[in-house]
Amino acid sequence: MGRRGIKEYRAEEALQLILADRDHEALACPSCGHGEIERTPKRRISKVRWDRHRQVTLKCENCGRRAVYVPPAVTQPSHPELTT
Repeated sequence: MGRRGIKEYRAEEALQLILADRDHEALACPSCGHGEIERTPKRRISKVRWDRHRQVTLKCENCGRRAVYVPPAVTQPSHPELTT
């Protein structure tokens, strides 16, 4: 169990799932192997609606484990030198 009683993936499982999502690959739970992963928000979201969704949540429909990450399009470099 993770924080607030939410089942979370171990770090290596979460990273595997996040990388698959970023690469637009088929998602399967790295913990139980189930092929149904709920993604919030859905992939086909308009750029305007990203203001409400600053993170992506991936949740297994079978075991209930979840991973949350901030997509690269939302993040910004912390130092001005990195923008050039």
